[in-house]
Amino acid sequence: MFMDTNSTILITGASGMIGSSLRRILESHRFKRILTPTRTVLDLRDQKAVLDYIRTNRPNVIFHLAARVGGIHANNTYPAQFIFDNTAMHTNVIEAAYRCGVEKLLFPGSACTYPKFAPQPVKETEFLNGQIEPTNLAYACAKINGLIMAQSYAREYGMKVVLPMPTNTYGVGDNFDPQASHVIPALMKRFHEAKNKNVPEVTLWGTGCPLREFIYVDDVAEAMLFLMERYDSHELINLGSMQEVSIRTLAEKVAQVVGYQGKISTDETKPDGAPRKVLDSSKLSALGWKPKVSIQEGLERMYRHHFKEAA
Repeated sequence: MFMDTNSTILITGASGMIGSSLRRILESHRFKRILTPTRTVLDLRDQKAVLDYIRTNRPNVIFHLAARVGGIHANNTYPAQFIFDNTAMHTNVIEAAYRCGVEKLLFPGSACTYPKFAPQPVKETEFLNGQIEPTNLAYACAKINGLIMAQSYAREYGMKVVLPMPTNTYGVGDNFDPQASHVIPALMKRFHEAKNKNVPEVTLWGTGCPLREFIYVDDVAEAMLFLMERYDSHELINLGSMQEVSIRTLAEKVAQVVGYQGKISTDETKPDGAPRKVLDSSKLSALGWKPKVSIQEGLERMYRHHFKEAA
């Protein structure tokens, strides 16, 4: 392991779900010098500002987690902003890290950058092997550009980069905005409101049969720290739980955690999406890392933090 508790660590996007978790974990491991500039302190789209900040603060390692994110509606409505902001941010951070001699940089990809119809479970070799989902094209293309840029700097300049590909992440700090939330926070909010208003029935879109994979945010952050310290390759590496759950079963688990006792029905006139989406994370597993938080425990932590403690 090359990092010690005196290493200077820069986390971009430290106020986000994964960034906040990573900061907590680093502090629990007694890392003392953690840089977490907010957007008002450092605009990552400003090339000179990024170079000056990294040159002045001299981080040993960078976790570049900042990104403009959103759901299907936001991706479709603001594609220019998604592709510009995300491309500008990683371009500036990677270039500045190289110019300032940063020891290692971690930049996460996303499961959405894999082809829409990739064989399941999805292996890292499927990257760029087919058409990606059109509804998040701008975001995915920016991520793809960043991954290729990081690999290019590794090949041409010998820069050390780590490129994990996380699956669907959920947990404390998740986004509950109806325009931007993903399936778990969306379900949790719906069931919570239905319980409080005594709504007798909640309807799911589709059949409820599609299989999805989820991983708790603290597991993602722990895996990123593990990879930063022990993985010395610029090749992509999947970061998932390899535990699948149907949307119907997921909804039942969320309802149970929330305490909603009404009926859960399905609307089969609505689309299901892909029948199965799961990453093959055997490469990460072979290195000796495995997730610790079950879906049940993760949902309980999330609900307790965002609804019970906030009440």
